[in-house]
Amino acid sequence: MSQLSRSPAAAAAPSQAPVVEARGLVKRFGAMTALNDVSLAVYAGESHALVGRNGAGKSTLVSMLTGLRAPDVGQVLFGGQAAPPVSDPLAWRKHVACVYQHSTIIRNLTVAENLFINRQPCRHGLIDWRRLNEAARALLDEWHIDVAEDALADSLGIESRQQVEIARALSYGAHFIILDEPTAQLDGEEIRRLFKRIRELQDRGVTFLFISHHLQEIYDICQTVTVLRDARHIVTGPVGEIDKTRLIEAMTGEAADRSSAPRASAALAADTPVLLSLEGVGGEHFKHVDLAIRQGEVLGLTGSTSSGRTELGEAVAGLKPYATGAIRVRGRTLPTGDIAAALALGVGCVPKERHHEGLVLGQSIARNATMPVMGRLGRAGFISLARERATALAAMRSLGVVAQGPEQAVSGLSGGNQQKVVMARALSTHPDVLVLIDPTAGVDVKSKQALLAVVDELKSQGKAVLLVSTELDDLRVCDRVVVMLHGEVHAEFPAGWEDGELIAAIEGVVLDEC
Repeated sequence: MSQLSRSPAAAAAPSQAPVVEARGLVKRFGAMTALNDVSLAVYAGESHALVGRNGAGKSTLVSMLTGLRAPDVGQVLFGGQAAPPVSDPLAWRKHVACVYQHSTIIRNLTVAENLFINRQPCRHGLIDWRRLNEAARALLDEWHIDVAEDALADSLGIESRQQVEIARALSYGAHFIILDEPTAQLDGEEIRRLFKRIRELQDRGVTFLFISHHLQEIYDICQTVTVLRDARHIVTGPVGEIDKTRLIEAMTGEAADRSSAPRASAALAADTPVLLSLEGVGGEHFKHVDLAIRQGEVLGLTGSTSSGRTELGEAVAGLKPYATGAIRVRGRTLPTGDIAAALALGVGCVPKERHHEGLVLGQSIARNATMPVMGRLGRAGFISLARERATALAAMRSLGVVAQGPEQAVSGLSGGNQQKVVMARALSTHPDVLVLIDPTAGVDVKSKQALLAVVDELKSQGKAVLLVSTELDDLRVCDRVVVMLHGEVHAEFPAGWEDGELIAAIEGVVLDEC
């Protein structure tokens, strides 16, 4: 790893001061260190890539480069001068702007109103609409952005809204723009147009920090790349000098831990029944998906944030609608966006957001764990509290829930124990198919082991499990792992995959091309 240990200063050292420079930034949130002595220098007219796995520290760094947070230690400089205090957001806008994955454009306002929001030209205390539209047209023309100034923002496509956000940033005088996952919601032709636009703006002196989970895009548009891992700076260097294999190595760490390598999986018999099938399934965030999971099989589904993996898992569980194709459980078609129908067909789910979709925080463990089967715990609409308690106790013992008892409110439990209650709730109906979406997110190591042990148990019982996650340790329990990219199935790996190969597929690169 010695070749990947260079500092930002060693990677590039032009005579002019960097457009933006971060020096030794440290940021802590309680006991957690979100950024640990990170430095970065971005020079005029370049597109500088910032990459790293989830939790690497990218978002924390961006929050300090945009003045949303002050570092605990270290300094941000623009053009060699200290950045303004975080209490002066207008001063920050003159230096930097961030175009986020989710647009900050106000859709019920016009383009002109969005460009000059809170700073519209006024006359006699009223907005001067003629001057506002003239100023907007002049700004759009100056930067060659082909959008009508009087168009309602809601009528614009994602690509046009991004251009309006870039124009708004430039109108403040900022020539340093952070693009946070700018291609996440764009198709191939839109991405090509965006890259053409970035190159044109670079030629006019605009500098970009480009954040993307799709590493191939780094090689298509950027000149320099910085890698963060575990809240630390790992490497900065010219894109042309760091090939894809070395870049992924920098993101993941040099040596894979062979003790945690994916296990081998016994092949299923050809006549093993298919419990869950997806046939040409399409929706807002995914398309043309064909999958089949057999009895006693665990299928992993992974991909970047914008890949459509989460939304597809939610469609299987009835949490989100699908528009085309068919989802079948034991051959029976699942109606779109129907949670009750999914439960009736034998689908259980541990949703992504346990606090919003998986738990009623003010209710007891017993009530949460038995909610889907309340009708079976009594007669004539009355619940037997004794049966509810006994059912919950059995689930608590099985999953190792640490609590004062079934009557304790789930709001008082640790994150790991709350997730075990969500698992208990999903298992209460004895489903044939279990959908797990980021099941170990935010839980401690011991709870993670307990939750993943449940997957092994379900497999031995002949259940089908769809495990949606980006955590490699989660995916190691799977018999196969399917990778999604831009809403479509991109690759499939049998058990025994190498970390680098899987991560390369998630990031959209082919290592054999290196």
